[in-house]
Amino acid sequence: MKKVWPFRGTAGIILIAVFWPLNWLLPGSRTAWGFFPLWFGYCLFVDSLVFYRKGSSMVSRSLRGYILLFVISAPSWWLFELLNLRSGNWSYQGRELFSNIQYALFASMSFSTVMPAVFGTAELAGTFKWICRMSGEKGQQKGMDLLLPAFITGCISLFCFLAWPRYFFPLLWVSLFLIIDPVNGWRGRRSLIDDIGKGKWRVVVSLGLGSLICGFFWEMWNFYSYPKWVYHVPLVDLLRVFEMPLPGYGGYLPFALELMAIYFFLTGIFRAGKDERFIQI
Repeated sequence: MKKVWPFRGTAGIILIAVFWPLNWLLPGSRTAWGFFPLWFGYCLFVDSLVFYRKGSSMVSRSLRGYILLFVISAPSWWLFELLNLRSGNWSYQGRELFSNIQYALFASMSFSTVMPAVFGTAELAGTFKWICRMSGEKGQQKGMDLLLPAFITGCISLFCFLAWPRYFFPLLWVSLFLIIDPVNGWRGRRSLIDDIGKGKWRVVVSLGLGSLICGFFWEMWNFYSYPKWVYHVPLVDLLRVFEMPLPGYGGYLPFALELMAIYFFLTGIFRAGKDERFIQI
């Protein structure tokens, strides 16, 4: 198969090349308007890498579905911002420069790139040979048997996080997945826990690795940006890599699973199944 590099990939490289230095070097609150085009460029570049490696990608399979990812991504991250009001694990330097309406607008634009970036990078990771070899059903236990125990564990985890956030703040990054994914399974939607129970680890590993790669770029590009986020993490605030304490990078692994569970849940509510199937990790 002849490999083709799509034009959107070149456009993505140009956006990264322009807005990376602008976000780091310009004075003032440049990241408010520069974050979205930087990460939009990343999304286009990664989608093009996927297309080059396997002959199709999310954009080529469904432009409508790809746009829907941006629409769903913003409110999904606002859910994490809501939960952070309880834990206070991160805050934004420069927030005071914007009115509430301005902040909501700029933040929503930035948050809209989270799902496209993670899912695109996860599909790219899924093209790695060592991950491709994980395909197949090897598990003996039926995956659906795990849904109820996972749901109960998720509810307990969320309760502990809300009741004692200083000690159970890491559970923020697993509790939503353990609650929402079983609901997806019971409603006939895709369930990653069901996949795990059947020994299908390819999607889960691809998502985790894709999110970790995105996490590295999020933290690196954030470091010299303004406004920027900073962390207030109790107990494990050590060995910072950029602003993030090294143990905190572990949260990116289950975070991708939460994003996927939320995506399947929302597309199920709005009956957007055709748009869901264009994701092929």
